[in-house]
Amino acid sequence: MPPLKPVKRRELIGFLRQLGFAGPYSGSKHQFMIRADRTVRIPNPHKADIGRDLLVKILRQAGIGRSEWEGL
Repeated sequence: MPPLKPVKRRELIGFLRQLGFAGPYSGSKHQFMIRADRTVRIPNPHKADIGRDLLVKILRQAGIGRSEWEGL
Protein backbone atom coordinates (compact mmCIF):
# COMPACT_ATOMS: atom_id res chain seq x y z
CA MET A 1 0.00 0.00 0.00
CA PRO A 2 1.32 3.45 -0.83
CA PRO A 3 1.77 5.97 1.97
CA LEU A 4 -1.30 6.89 3.99
CA LYS A 5 -3.78 8.50 1.63
CA PRO A 6 -7.53 8.27 1.00
CA VAL A 7 -8.65 4.76 -0.01
CA LYS A 8 -11.85 3.22 -1.32
CA ARG A 9 -13.88 1.13 1.14
CA ARG A 10 -13.43 -1.99 -1.00
CA GLU A 11 -9.63 -1.49 -0.99
CA LEU A 12 -9.59 -1.07 2.80
CA ILE A 13 -11.49 -4.34 3.24
CA GLY A 14 -9.09 -6.10 0.87
CA PHE A 15 -6.02 -4.81 2.69
CA LEU A 16 -7.43 -5.78 6.09
CA ARG A 17 -8.07 -9.29 4.74
CA GLN A 18 -4.43 -9.47 3.63
CA LEU A 19 -3.48 -8.64 7.22
CA GLY A 20 -5.54 -11.54 8.56
CA PHE A 21 -8.91 -9.95 9.31
CA ALA A 22 -12.09 -11.91 8.58
CA GLY A 23 -15.34 -10.38 7.44
CA PRO A 24 -16.91 -7.94 7.03
CA TYR A 25 -19.82 -8.99 9.19
CA SER A 26 -23.06 -7.08 9.72
CA GLY A 27 -23.33 -5.12 12.94
CA SER A 28 -26.05 -2.92 14.35
CA LYS A 29 -25.00 0.29 12.54
CA HIS A 30 -21.69 -0.57 10.89
CA GLN A 31 -20.06 -3.66 9.49
CA PHE A 32 -17.00 -4.96 11.30
CA MET A 33 -14.00 -7.22 10.75
CA ILE A 34 -12.25 -9.49 13.28
CA ARG A 35 -8.68 -10.73 13.79
CA ALA A 36 -7.96 -12.68 16.98
CA ASP A 37 -9.11 -10.35 19.79
CA ARG A 38 -9.38 -7.21 17.60
CA THR A 39 -12.66 -5.93 16.18
CA VAL A 40 -12.57 -3.09 13.66
CA ARG A 41 -15.62 -1.13 12.55
CA ILE A 42 -15.80 -0.47 8.82
CA PRO A 43 -17.37 2.77 7.53
CA ASN A 44 -20.65 2.41 5.68
CA PRO A 45 -20.50 2.64 1.88
CA HIS A 46 -20.69 6.13 0.47
CA LYS A 47 -19.53 7.86 -2.70
CA ALA A 48 -16.36 9.45 -1.32
CA ASP A 49 -13.14 7.69 -0.40
CA ILE A 50 -12.19 7.04 3.24
CA GLY A 51 -10.08 10.04 4.21
CA ARG A 52 -6.60 9.92 5.68
CA ASP A 53 -7.73 10.92 9.20
CA LEU A 54 -10.40 8.23 9.37
CA LEU A 55 -7.97 5.68 7.92
CA VAL A 56 -5.47 6.49 10.70
CA LYS A 57 -8.20 5.93 13.32
CA ILE A 58 -9.20 2.60 11.75
CA LEU A 59 -5.59 1.40 11.64
CA ARG A 60 -5.06 2.41 15.26
CA GLN A 61 -8.21 0.51 16.26
CA ALA A 62 -6.92 -2.51 14.30
CA GLY A 63 -3.49 -2.38 15.95
CA ILE A 64 -1.78 -1.92 12.57
CA GLY A 65 1.33 0.24 12.48
CA ARG A 66 2.13 2.57 9.65
CA SER A 67 5.11 0.50 8.56
CA GLU A 68 2.97 -2.66 8.45
CA TRP A 69 0.31 -0.84 6.38
CA GLU A 70 2.81 0.64 3.93
CA GLY A 71 4.55 -2.73 3.59
CA LEU A 72 1.56 -4.31 1.84
